[in-house]
Amino acid sequence: MMFHKLYKLSLFLFVIGCFAFQVDAKTTNNQELQVSLRAIGHEFLLQLNDSTSRVLPIKKINGRYAVQFERKFSFEPNLLFSTVFNVIEKYNISETFIVEVEQCITQEVIYSFKTSIRKDGNIIPCKQRVLPNDCYIFYFTVIENTNEEIVKNNATSLYNFTYIFIFLAITLSTITYYKKRRTHLTLKSSVILIGKYRFNQKKMLLSIQGQSVELSNKEASLLFLLYSNENKTLEREYILNEVWGDEGSYIGRTLDVYISKLRKKLELDSSLKIINVRGIGYRFVING
Repeated sequence: MMFHKLYKLSLFLFVIGCFAFQVDAKTTNNQELQVSLRAIGHEFLLQLNDSTSRVLPIKKINGRYAVQFERKFSFEPNLLFSTVFNVIEKYNISETFIVEVEQCITQEVIYSFKTSIRKDGNIIPCKQRVLPNDCYIFYFTVIENTNEEIVKNNATSLYNFTYIFIFLAITLSTITYYKKRRTHLTLKSSVILIGKYRFNQKKMLLSIQGQSVELSNKEASLLFLLYSNENKTLEREYILNEVWGDEGSYIGRTLDVYISKLRKKLELDSSLKIINVRGIGYRFVING
């Protein structure tokens, strides 16, 4: 009787897990894609020597991802192609894109190309003259898998179907073990070592030398963002957008206030520095 109950429970959990994994994978992929497109927008502005303008939130419009900018600008079309290719190569982005540049008001497509991480998959248009100072929107369309990739995915699905039965057998013998270990692994994975500090991201606690200090939700998010981008200069607008989002609950000096609070709470480790990059933003460094 107990065996049949465990079998039914494991089968139910597996089906629910597969569904949840598919939903979560789709959501995660969409979020990662939007982050990558924002990176393309930021890198493009830096190539134009513009480190202050903001890339607006990415929107999906009629199946296309729209990258919009805060200000008007002039640019050489080939610069956009090289920026897009360099970013997808740097971050190993597997998607193949059709990129279209539209004028904001007329919605006229004035430049387009196809690009992917495979150099032989790129279609580069003829070089054009520098486009005049105006409002432009970059649209990215993700191209579906090729026939070769579909065949490969089907083969993978067949293998996965076989492994379902192996998974069920393993689940029956290990379900109790993983239930006991789950809490321990969750707590362990939420602790990050930052210099001499232990940062418990889940509990929002900083600990050092037997002392602990509580962080607010925004302080914890800000610290994690800075730590995740160690030695990188992050623009003020980027930090505000990542930590506060569209809440609209911050004013001009909010970020400076929170940076000051973090500096004070990290002062017991002199190797940790949050450096103010004048006119741009902040950089987090760990010396030694």
